[in-house]
Amino acid sequence: MQEIRKNFKSPPKRFQPKGIPLLYEDHDILVIDKPSGLLTISNESTRENTAYYPLNEYIRKGNPKSRNQIFIVHRLDKDTSGVIVFAKTEKAKRYLQDEWQNFSKKYYAVVHGILIEKEGIITSYLAENSIHRMYTVTNPKKGKLARTGYKVLKESKNYSLLEINLLTGRKNQIRVHFSDKGHAVAGDKMYGKKEKQVKRLALHAASITILHPHTKEELTFKTKVPIYFKSLLNS
Repeated sequence: MQEIRKNFKSPPKRFQPKGIPLLYEDHDILVIDKPSGLLTISNESTRENTAYYPLNEYIRKGNPKSRNQIFIVHRLDKDTSGVIVFAKTEKAKRYLQDEWQNFSKKYYAVVHGILIEKEGIITSYLAENSIHRMYTVTNPKKGKLARTGYKVLKESKNYSLLEINLLTGRKNQIRVHFSDKGHAVAGDKMYGKKEKQVKRLALHAASITILHPHTKEELTFKTKVPIYFKSLLNS
């Protein structure tokens, strides 16, 4: 990895995307700390208010004819913040996606209430309905196995701050699991309740540990607990 860092030169600062912190970049990957409220990639109604769009512009160094592009390896929900790894080559994308379930992913979340068990693993089977909402099923043939490890870091009168180990990567897995336990993630309008006093979904992708697609070196990209989570816990 030392050699890749030495030989890699980032595009000029004037091309760097505003409001999207870059955590790491080399010839094969680009890692960011995505803000809450930003889509990973465009949908039917939004094209430019995404992480993908400005990052593509960034690696093209302002040259619209450039063939440089980034590739989606995984996604975060619009309202979830935190670490996202993008690939810069098709080969790197394929490798990372093939190995994705073997990589370590940790999250921070603020959930409602006080958990009786301060540490544990939640296991269930998740299915998706016609309006793209995930729900728990008891029949393994009708859903996909989902496992979420968690540990309580801090508690207050109304909330708990958790460190979560994502053992499988199902859609909305963390949100569904804690909603099922009666401790919905704060600010979760889909699986919890609407709360005027909570400004955002209190879910953050804290760190990812991967094997680099070229060197196979183990790399960990970390972020801190969002300041808002701490203020919410003390509110």
